[in-house]
Amino acid sequence: MTIASQWKQLLSILYVALPFVFPKFSARHKLHSPAKQPTPGDLWQCFIVVARNQTISTLLHAAMISFSARSLYRFDASLPGILEIFQHVALAFLIHEILFYYTYRLSHHPSLYPSIHKPHHRFVAPVALAAQYATMTEHLFSNVMPVQLPFMILNAHIVTFWIFLSLELVQTATDHSGFDFFAGKARDHDLHHEKSVVNFGSAGLMDWLHGTEGSSNTGSEAD
Repeated sequence: MTIASQWKQLLSILYVALPFVFPKFSARHKLHSPAKQPTPGDLWQCFIVVARNQTISTLLHAAMISFSARSLYRFDASLPGILEIFQHVALAFLIHEILFYYTYRLSHHPSLYPSIHKPHHRFVAPVALAAQYATMTEHLFSNVMPVQLPFMILNAHIVTFWIFLSLELVQTATDHSGFDFFAGKARDHDLHHEKSVVNFGSAGLMDWLHGTEGSSNTGSEAD
């Protein structure tokens, strides 16, 4: 989990550095004006919180692997086949979408929002590094649990877990990047940070099912 998390942090740093390294290119693709961008102090505070969350979740993950009576993943010497990888990633994608939607939406309940989720919405114009800027409670229940639990249920190979985790971390970093890359994927999550009542899911499936879709192109939002 540490290697994949480091890859996500590297990608986040590249997104954050883009305006400084390629300012003209960045300006063409940035979704928010410079006035809305976080200050260096905001970014440093974000880095501290993300590093704390990564450290604790990595230690917890290592402890679960070391002391669990049942192995969390398969560690077969032979690698899983392409079909098995595809099946497990597809099932994990569906389970993750369900778990993430409900835990994330629950964190917006008025009785929970101030203490659990409000800090994440500090970044009205998100940056990639802020994808895991969260309270420890939210990080464990909304970020860690929906990713790990599907593979514990499926007893999937550790390599399959690494593949899924890498894809998921790239997605969440891009969703929070503030750039219009990948068909403007970040726009929908930016709308969530602005409105807080739409786009709770990771892929949009559960938002479609529950009618909480919101599009920055149409300006629509859930009641």
